[in-house]
Amino acid sequence: MKLLAVATCLLFATGLIQAQTPAAAKSADLKAPAPDAAAPKAPAGKAATAAPPAKKVEKKKEELPKIPGTVINRPNGTFLGLEVVGGNFKLTFYDKKHKPMAVDVTRATARWPNPRSPGDNRTVLNGSGAALVGQKPVVPPFKFNVFLTLLVGEGEEAKAVENYTVAFKG
Repeated sequence: MKLLAVATCLLFATGLIQAQTPAAAKSADLKAPAPDAAAPKAPAGKAATAAPPAKKVEKKKEELPKIPGTVINRPNGTFLGLEVVGGNFKLTFYDKKHKPMAVDVTRATARWPNPRSPGDNRTVLNGSGAALVGQKPVVPPFKFNVFLTLLVGEGEEAKAVENYTVAFKG
């Protein structure tokens, strides 16, 4: 009876160990080449010289400049930086390397909640040099969602080209 219990425990333990071994590890061990097959062989008539392995030239990753404010990724790979400057929203445009670039839209609209009364605040951000700047002051606390719409065109022919909902934490 004891012999049967020992055999059962051994069988159970073996099954448990096999069940816990990942299948990827088993297949990787089976596919690994033999150690002598992987080593290069020197030609028969020449002495084998130990050449040092070629040094890999590591390129230092160029650190991208930090974009001020809340960063918004655009579909074309460029970026927007939304910040409050002088009490008003400022939307700055950046290229793929985080360098300031020219504004590529006519204007933008922004809508955010009003902390002091019901309803929302709204402003139009117009071109001011290399950025779009709003006209309506933004009142703290600066922790709310801003709904941005980028527009191309003038007057009634203006078309919304991009829309963003930004969790702003100025």
